[in-house]
Amino acid sequence: MRPILVVLALAVAASAAPQYEPIFYNYHEEIGIPEATRIKAVEESMDFDGSRIVGGSGSNVGQWPFFGGLLIAMTDGRTSVCGSSLLSNTRAVTAAHCWRHRTSQARQFTVVLATNRLFSGGTRIVTNRVEMHGSWNDNNLNNDIAIITINHVAFTANINRINLPTGTANYVGTSAVAIGFGRTADGVAGANNQNLNHVTLTVISNDECRRTFGDSIIASTLCTSGAGGRSTCSGDSGGPLMIAGPTLIGVTSFGSILGCQRGFPAGFARVTSFAVWLRARM
Repeated sequence: MRPILVVLALAVAASAAPQYEPIFYNYHEEIGIPEATRIKAVEESMDFDGSRIVGGSGSNVGQWPFFGGLLIAMTDGRTSVCGSSLLSNTRAVTAAHCWRHRTSQARQFTVVLATNRLFSGGTRIVTNRVEMHGSWNDNNLNNDIAIITINHVAFTANINRINLPTGTANYVGTSAVAIGFGRTADGVAGANNQNLNHVTLTVISNDECRRTFGDSIIASTLCTSGAGGRSTCSGDSGGPLMIAGPTLIGVTSFGSILGCQRGFPAGFARVTSFAVWLRARM
């Protein structure tokens, strides 16, 4: 009877184990490449009066002068999409998974500045000079940050840098703004929007976030609440989470693969954890 008791004990333990929300497996295959195709098609077929990010608002040119859209040329010839933030005249920051995630590898980025459209207008800078963080883990998205080197770009009313944070604040309870070209809704409802958008989110504790995503949440992760169906969404990866200053506190990393409007938290690379690493490369 002992073997049977062991099997029953294991079954009970497995059923009692917490079930965590899944995160995307391969960003470019599942999200980035389909989003690039969608955004391009919408830009080519519609007037540009749409918006972006779930529960947010449309953004005007120059409203976020540090934001850079990323058009990503993959090694297999396809196109993907992410976001970035300008740190200086020659440096920008994005998520590491925008450059490489599992079997998908980028060949070059086009950093798109001073426009609320991704495939047309603005200042467009092509580069393949990207350095991912040395501890980037594409299995659990830990240390999901990379720095981009671009040719010198002059600051204008519509192009400027964002500040890096100082200190070790955890920002819990702080309202912060996320910006990106991603979807504004799950499924077909999010397919008719193509402009840059922004949304105000509330930072939550890592303990609270860990109840949704488990051990994927580490000290260098920052999370925001998904309450009210407001969140980042597919295609927003690499973009900024900012507070007044403007100061960058997060780089958009992940959400639940089950959807953006279901109240789940969103995860970001916590910039205070990487500020020294970034400054050493600026």
